[in-house]
Amino acid sequence: MASSLLPPRPVSPLVPTRAVSLSLNTLEKKFTGSLPINKIRSSIRCKRLQIRAVGAAPVVSSNLEADDFRHPLDKQNTLLFRAIPGLDELGKALIGPVSEQIMLLQNIGTSIQVSENQLTDLHQLLQEAAKILNTEAPDLYVRQNPVPNAYTLAINGKKPFIVVHTSLVELLSKKELQAVLAHELGHLKCDHGVWLTFANILTLGAYSLPGLGFIASFLEEQMYRWLRAAELTCDRAALLVVQDPKVVISVLMKLAGGAPSLADQLNVDAFLEQARTYDKVSSSPIGWYIRNAQNRQLSHPLPVFRAREIDEWSRSSEYKSLLSQAIRKEM
Repeated sequence: MASSLLPPRPVSPLVPTRAVSLSLNTLEKKFTGSLPINKIRSSIRCKRLQIRAVGAAPVVSSNLEADDFRHPLDKQNTLLFRAIPGLDELGKALIGPVSEQIMLLQNIGTSIQVSENQLTDLHQLLQEAAKILNTEAPDLYVRQNPVPNAYTLAINGKKPFIVVHTSLVELLSKKELQAVLAHELGHLKCDHGVWLTFANILTLGAYSLPGLGFIASFLEEQMYRWLRAAELTCDRAALLVVQDPKVVISVLMKLAGGAPSLADQLNVDAFLEQARTYDKVSSSPIGWYIRNAQNRQLSHPLPVFRAREIDEWSRSSEYKSLLSQAIRKEM
């Protein structure tokens, strides 16, 4: 399950409170003679409060549930999958312990496992994101791969894991990486891993049986529709963790056409304007048909569509309510 998660400059991690290193006495000596001391003190205290607010850790309610942020399309399509009888048993029977063992050994043998003693910054980002989303942190692996990507696997009740490619680590800032990890955690929080596996099994199994090509085609279309909806949910999970829509949109923009050498030239507002242009162009009858044909076989919504969706949700009463409830509980 691939996770394709700015202001005019690259997004950087939140400024920590300790960035304020000058004392009041030091600044008083520096400015004595040019401003009254009481005004200097008042100004410095104000600045300190502002920086503390910027560096404050994101908060989300400790009883956050998946349906609190699940996208409506995800809810609708998940219900359709759950209505298929015997799906759970079918998936477990077809995957089996051998496939699980192969996947586990492949990760251990070809990747670096993140832990308290290995790639500690990534470990901390994952733990923080899992705490905010009120879910257990899975295992995390970093794999050498030139294609920027991240994905999650959860099978048959085993401990799930996330894999992040090295090229993605190079492409994103720490805060953007945390958005990606939160996106993948969103898949686990919403049990997407199980349903993704089942959807793939249904489609592949139907295609392999004579005379069921039409059913396979129908199942595949339903599967892709659900996959796209699931990605929108997980973008919301990313926003709940980083609590800055520009960070999430920055990830989408960089995955669409970013590079480390271009990072200081990327503009998230221009990317959002590009998304609005796409909406206008595809609003005509012909544009609507082309857009649907373009999206039908995609496992992920178009980056511009995801950017527009997360921008709109960041200004919604639903999102603001989740944050305000969490803040009240923290108080």
